[in-house]
Amino acid sequence: MTTTLSAKGQIVIPRAIRAQDELRPGDDFVIERVGPGRIVLERISRRAQGAKVVRRKKGLPVVKPPKGAPRLTSQAVKALEIDLFR
Repeated sequence: MTTTLSAKGQIVIPRAIRAQDELRPGDDFVIERVGPGRIVLERISRRAQGAKVVRRKKGLPVVKPPKGAPRLTSQAVKALEIDLFR
């Protein structure tokens, strides 16, 4: 599959890939240059349904959780960090 970079610097991920990996609007990604002409795009999160970005802080989204969502404790954050950065 191929795609084209727009004048705004945007790339469309082909529909077949979006469907296969269940990519949705609002998914967040990390983009990394891994060599000359080689770029890796990786989804890092999927916002909870009803969640919305309120603002950005240091380039990262600050998300307001949907109504009724459980509180995220510092202990839960530490557990996620261990899983993500092993």
